[in-house]
Amino acid sequence: MKTQHTSDRILLGIFYFVITLFAFVCVLPFLLLIASSVTDELLLVQKGYNLIPDHLSFEAYKLILQTGTIYKSYLVTLTVTVVGTVISMFVTSGIAYAISEKRLKYASAISFFLYLTILFNGGLVAYYLLIVKYLHMNDTIWALILPGVLSPYYVYMLRNFFRTVPEALSESARIDGASDVTVLLRIIIPVSLPAMSTIGLFYAIGFWNEWFRALLFIEKPDLYPLQYIIMAIIRNVEFASSMVNGNQQIVSVVPALSARMATTVITIGPIIFLYPFLQKYFIRGLVMGAVKG
Repeated sequence: MKTQHTSDRILLGIFYFVITLFAFVCVLPFLLLIASSVTDELLLVQKGYNLIPDHLSFEAYKLILQTGTIYKSYLVTLTVTVVGTVISMFVTSGIAYAISEKRLKYASAISFFLYLTILFNGGLVAYYLLIVKYLHMNDTIWALILPGVLSPYYVYMLRNFFRTVPEALSESARIDGASDVTVLLRIIIPVSLPAMSTIGLFYAIGFWNEWFRALLFIEKPDLYPLQYIIMAIIRNVEFASSMVNGNQQIVSVVPALSARMATTVITIGPIIFLYPFLQKYFIRGLVMGAVKG
């Protein structure tokens, strides 16, 4: 018995070691990213990437943050992410609840229509004409929000999760006189927080990383999102770096490589800080929404 207890402890220690090693391997690229973003450009060119910089340099961050547009774009992206995620969750949960109910007469037809949009779309030209010519949303913040408020994939994930909620809960509420809106808001959504948090995180990441709609529909600099501004800055830095190619003294003043790392740190920072608070819901919602049918 003592030998078995000792072997279990050794096996548990091996598992902890492997998990710790795996976690370190996962964190290592991010640590290398941060270290490279504060490394002198000339050292990056000469010695490559190191976890411990030989010489700290914040020129890349100064270059990115010195323009006033970066702060405006941060506010635009934050607004788009928050408003877009709220609207998306409202629309997605409403449709998912409707097609998850057996009482809805045309639930199958609505599900088929959603599935059809996954297989076929009108193309880029039709998409552009719809937003600009018919909806007149170009050069407005709604052009960055409304086209992305609904994803059929997330509707199906949320529908699958809603179907796991016992029907007795909603039926008892309807007997007491509750409407479908009340059932959704007070019963279905509270018990579906894992799935709601998972889908909400997916939507938030999508809105946060969006830049293509700005390229198509936005011409006002005040409405440029963060990702679009970052791309413009990187293009300018790379152009300036190519103009002084071969001059090491100026290369250190034009931090092309470290600027790429700095922009990555700036753009992914908020998502990384948000994820730990949603991690337990994210894992539960992803697994249950995927396997339940």
